[in-house]
Amino acid sequence: MSTHLGVCNLCEAICGLELTIEKGRVTSIRGNDTDPLSRGYICPKGVSLADVLDDQDRLRRPVRRVGGDWVEIGWDEAFDLVADGLAEAINRHGGDALGVYLGNPTVHSLGSLTHGLAMVRSLRTRNLFSATSVDQLPHQLVAHLMYGHQLLLPIPDLDRTSYFLVFGANPMASNGSLMTVPDFPNRLRSLKERDGRMVVFDPRRTETAKVASEHHFIRPGTDVYVLLAMLHVLFDEGLASAAEYVDGLDDVRAAVAAFDPERAERASGVPADEIRRIAREYAVADGAAAYSRMGVSTNEHGTVAQWAVQLLNLVTGNLDREGGTLFTSPAIDTVGRGLIGKGHHDAWRSRVRGLPETAGELPVAALREEIETPGEGQIRALLTMSGNPVLSTPDGAGLGRAMEGLDFMAAVDIYVNETTRHADVILPPTTALERDHYDLVFHTLAVRNTARFTPAVFDKDRSQRHDWEIYREVTLRLMKRLKRKPPLKKRLVTRARLMTSPTFQVAQLLRTDKAGVTISQLRKNPAGMDLGPLRAGLLPERLFTESKRVDAAPDLVLAALARLDRIEIEPRDGELVLIGRRHQRDNNSWMHNTERLTRGKPRHQLLMHPDDLANRGISDGNRVTVTSRVGSVQVEVQAAEDMMPGVVSLPHGYGHPVDGTGMSRAAKVPGVSINDLTDPERLDVSGNAALNGVPVEVTPA
Repeated sequence: MSTHLGVCNLCEAICGLELTIEKGRVTSIRGNDTDPLSRGYICPKGVSLADVLDDQDRLRRPVRRVGGDWVEIGWDEAFDLVADGLAEAINRHGGDALGVYLGNPTVHSLGSLTHGLAMVRSLRTRNLFSATSVDQLPHQLVAHLMYGHQLLLPIPDLDRTSYFLVFGANPMASNGSLMTVPDFPNRLRSLKERDGRMVVFDPRRTETAKVASEHHFIRPGTDVYVLLAMLHVLFDEGLASAAEYVDGLDDVRAAVAAFDPERAERASGVPADEIRRIAREYAVADGAAAYSRMGVSTNEHGTVAQWAVQLLNLVTGNLDREGGTLFTSPAIDTVGRGLIGKGHHDAWRSRVRGLPETAGELPVAALREEIETPGEGQIRALLTMSGNPVLSTPDGAGLGRAMEGLDFMAAVDIYVNETTRHADVILPPTTALERDHYDLVFHTLAVRNTARFTPAVFDKDRSQRHDWEIYREVTLRLMKRLKRKPPLKKRLVTRARLMTSPTFQVAQLLRTDKAGVTISQLRKNPAGMDLGPLRAGLLPERLFTESKRVDAAPDLVLAALARLDRIEIEPRDGELVLIGRRHQRDNNSWMHNTERLTRGKPRHQLLMHPDDLANRGISDGNRVTVTSRVGSVQVEVQAAEDMMPGVVSLPHGYGHPVDGTGMSRAAKVPGVSINDLTDPERLDVSGNAALNGVPVEVTPA
């Protein structure tokens, strides 16, 4: 028996682990008490990490689809098949004939970041899509416009704040998102012990709302009106000011003048007096942090709403302030070193609908039409990287049908899932416990500055390949087959990057960064190194705008705000709108093959307020039909006082009982995909899908 320190990289919390191993198998997983960030915390997903390693359904060697069967093949044959299929599409139809989709796990893997992104850049297709545009694209666009870099995101100083204002986020279930905050329950407890407050706005009484100082129901998609009304109050009552390095405050004042609390009440259902009270409390708090996530980003006004959140922090003096929101100082400065680009917007547009790109990616809501619509630039071949867009993106069922018409499809994934079942070849990488890990992104988003390098707990089998080895081989073999090759200099740079391991690259980045942390030090301290609390006073030097000034009034946002001013805001009588939800035991769409996480009371039901059920003659537990513009599903309904009247909720990531997958446990998990109801035409100005606030009808099945 031996003990090893590890890391759970399944979600953004990056919790430290202590693993007990007996006879080559993990027999227990606990939180690591000595980890300076997670402090012993662990959620059920971390405990199940070894279940993925041992899963008999997990692919360990490449498979090829032959008719309706999957046939295991060797790696050389698999690499050649993928390179041939991708090259055929590019050589015959041009570079944009290849589409690429990056799933959420890409950013949780060191090798995918070092080598997967290098591969993607070498492909030079404009048909690049990712989970970003069904998640956090408004955050990144606003950061790019205001601060000059898409990942220069201010992080709530949760350990020192006195007032935590939360819109559309559920960190009790998520462990934080775009705010790496393991051990959120204890951090919240500490906040209350120092007489601090957490105020939550959400259309559902979530796990976070239940432990808040106060919770306010708010109609989906109307957060923007409440946020703008708070800004209105701050300006109207002389409570707004900003640092010298901020431009555009007069334009902001004029833009929010029409959005008073009474207007916000009509739109959102939140009383105007409550909006005024909370705005005043926030302004005078001794360190306050406003934070919002999925519920705000994934609606039709996500960009304006995220801009308003940034302004709440900025005009109250809480940006770059202890107890407010701060920028991180990670050991590897992913932002400052240019490892991820600053971003841009509208450099080109999608072929069919003319949707703008952001940071080189098109909205994934356009993927289906780009596959199905004939003409120059039509996607003929698709490569998916650790993603399941059939369950994760709007009108997923329609996207799945479109994939059947592709000339070729390859996937890098460990499962035959709802998306990869359409592939011709699947290349399975090793899993988390079999590879080295360093978090290049989430240390950049954490509530405390720490660094941790985690060597692989287990050696991979000789017949397995790491993800970075897969991306290296696919890239090098594809480049040889292309008739029109990238410039020689770019090929040489790409090859040099691909030929070194992720661990070597991390060591070099640490050696040349300013933090003074080396990989040798991290190897000697496997629990991680504490680099201290987030620091104030980094602005304006930390900004990436050319002027080194914050742009508080970007033209794109003001134009969207003007359109918002013309929208009818009052809800229609009897209208139902759909929102998603997550559970701590869920991890998007891909952990439902784990028995440990799926046993117990079902959690797939449509949640609906008892009054809405009664008005439709539906009883608790009945099977109902839920219908939107794009589709319908049948599912059991559950009466829930935790739902705001007029709002219904389905969980994200369900819908596994379909033919052709290879996930035996997941296939038995009841539930439907919420994205068979979400609408690819409902988009924010950024191109992010509006997955929340979808109009639906609910009728007896």
